[in-house]
Amino acid sequence: MCICGIDVAKLNHVALVQDEQGQIIVPAFSITNTRSGFEQLHRHLAALPGPVTIGLEATGHYWWALFEYLTRLGYPVVVLNPLQVHAYRKSGIRKCKSDRTDAFWIADLVRIGSGRLLRSDMPSLLQLRELTRFRAHLSDQIGDCKRKILSVLDRVFPEYETLFSDVFLRSSRTLLAEAVTAQDFAEFDLAELAQVLQTASRGRFGLAKAHVIQQTACQSVGITFLADAARVEMRCLLEQIDLLETQRQLLDQTIADLLAQLPQHITSIPGIGAVTGAAILAEIGDVQRFASPERLVAYAGIDASVHQTGQFQATQMHMSKRGSPHLRMALWQAASMAIRYDADLAAYYQRKRAEGKHHNTVIGAICRKLLARIYVVLKEQRPYVIQHL
Repeated sequence: MCICGIDVAKLNHVALVQDEQGQIIVPAFSITNTRSGFEQLHRHLAALPGPVTIGLEATGHYWWALFEYLTRLGYPVVVLNPLQVHAYRKSGIRKCKSDRTDAFWIADLVRIGSGRLLRSDMPSLLQLRELTRFRAHLSDQIGDCKRKILSVLDRVFPEYETLFSDVFLRSSRTLLAEAVTAQDFAEFDLAELAQVLQTASRGRFGLAKAHVIQQTACQSVGITFLADAARVEMRCLLEQIDLLETQRQLLDQTIADLLAQLPQHITSIPGIGAVTGAAILAEIGDVQRFASPERLVAYAGIDASVHQTGQFQATQMHMSKRGSPHLRMALWQAASMAIRYDADLAAYYQRKRAEGKHHNTVIGAICRKLLARIYVVLKEQRPYVIQHL
């Protein structure tokens, strides 16, 4: 058995080959991150006397193309977290950091049995990760547009926020496409305003609501000289939100379709839908790389940070937030939904809130409970079963 360690970078990779005893049989050599570079690597590997296992360091997305090329040729590939390589490098006597030495440590880590061969469905999981992270990016953009709309209204019609339970209800957004400033609403024909409201809200609002809006507008302290700028800004922002929400809906369908092709039971857990489940599954990857639920909790960064020195032991412990922020966000969203759809977690939430715990503290605890369930479901490859005690 030969072990090839490859230190991955954007432009050039460095490879080195060891035997089973850790002796270097092919010294470190560099290949370009191109098709010809990959073919050069394959020629080196094909000339070796026995089967080859390859270790890659997961540096950004730069290992994906090489991984795809090697797996298509049938090579078994182990992908290592850069933190693993960094920690293992420290076990050496000499303090030396270079691409060539990293290739040695990567190969040696694979030789001693660290890391696991990647799952055959890893390309699908990487696709899911790409899509769910892009969806989160779109959601951030939508949130940014909404904050800017509130900022515009705060200048030209600050009282508008009190008129609707949510400024971004469809009826409210339809109104804002017609009028923006307090002066616009004050001068709006009352009957026409009522008609716009009634149509947009499907009969929920009508003349009475239009009258309240107009009265509020007449008493507003909104700035009038910003009217022209506010109208242009509002039109652009509303159009951006409509476009981004349409794109997000397309992503949701694509994610759900891709998730349906994978053997998974994560969506059997109450509170976890297709999009959230896809994000969690994609960020976890191969659950077999986590020896215990506690390891997965630490990877998500929802474990408690510990501060202890000498006789001092801190009593206020906060979430470490040292792990994957994408996984942590997906878990937070799942926990927020779980307290609505899972009776046991809803009761737990109410009990802890009654004890005086902050909302975020309780949601953090529910994240850990959910992650324990997710770990079992993925590890045992079975649907979640609700147990009533």
